[in-house]
Amino acid sequence: MPIIGLSFNKIDAKKEKASVMQELKVNSTPVISGVKEVEVPNLTKKALSIEFEFLTRYDPGFASITIGGSLMYLTDKNKPIVDEFTKNKRLPEKTSLEVLNYLFRHCLLKASILADDLQLPPPMPMPKITPKSK
Repeated sequence: MPIIGLSFNKIDAKKEKASVMQELKVNSTPVISGVKEVEVPNLTKKALSIEFEFLTRYDPGFASITIGGSLMYLTDKNKPIVDEFTKNKRLPEKTSLEVLNYLFRHCLLKASILADDLQLPPPMPMPKITPKSK
């Protein structure tokens, strides 16, 4: 996997209402906000710094968790990726799949911890243990 690092620079979690009497809808969305080529100490080639924001919303307007940061992506094709993002505000499909899957894994884990601190349901389904049928 060409992802060599992840750094959070923003974590914001807030609950707007004390209680809710209707069903909550939980939706998590990653957004890539920037891509740039950077030099990394101890590496012989440049990497990509991919800026992101990962928003988890508890609707209707009950709570939200926002995680922002950047990840370092190592590839031999920096220029085409930067050009695609600059032109169309999206990553090439292969890169996008790797980056978004990585973000979902790491950010949902962090959001689950924050949700527990705010006494919110986890933003992803948790495994349930059921008795064996006889």
